[in-house]
Amino acid sequence: MKVNTPILLLPDAGPLITLAYADALDVLFKPGWSVQIVDMVLHEVTRNQTPTSLAIGAWADENKLQILPTKIYKHYQQAQAVGGITPKKSNLGELAVQEAMTNLVLSSPPPVGVFLFEDHKIARAGFVLPENCRKVSTRAFLTFLEQKGWLESASALERKAILNGRNFSQLRFPPS
Repeated sequence: MKVNTPILLLPDAGPLITLAYADALDVLFKPGWSVQIVDMVLHEVTRNQTPTSLAIGAWADENKLQILPTKIYKHYQQAQAVGGITPKKSNLGELAVQEAMTNLVLSSPPPVGVFLFEDHKIARAGFVLPENCRKVSTRAFLTFLEQKGWLESASALERKAILNGRNFSQLRFPPS
């Protein structure tokens, strides 16, 4: 990776929910990377009223985050508009992130895409990403922030999310 290569952080729903429970969504900005949200992921975390949906929506609005459009979300919306057909919802956010990251290859120069996830299936599955993209678990990201001195304690943030009601993943990725 070249020194001037831009880095784009694309969080999945799980990390957004965990960080919202910890009242710590702003840690996503700590590395100074561009933070963007894929349209399907934003829809997933705001479509129903949950303990975190309003906070995530407000945070995205307040920070004027760029919402990346995807064919996945467009198809989802079209399917719902036609006679109330409800397409299968599982994995749509992850597929939309994969689509957005694949589209990064077409940028010149292509940024490094960092997919922030919290789902065991993504860690273990053949989630295909272009060469310029990485996948990183929420826990690994928080540990990275702590190691860089941008976060006082990754474990304290995890504890806060859990104490506030989040069933935080026990996933260790990469495995220790």
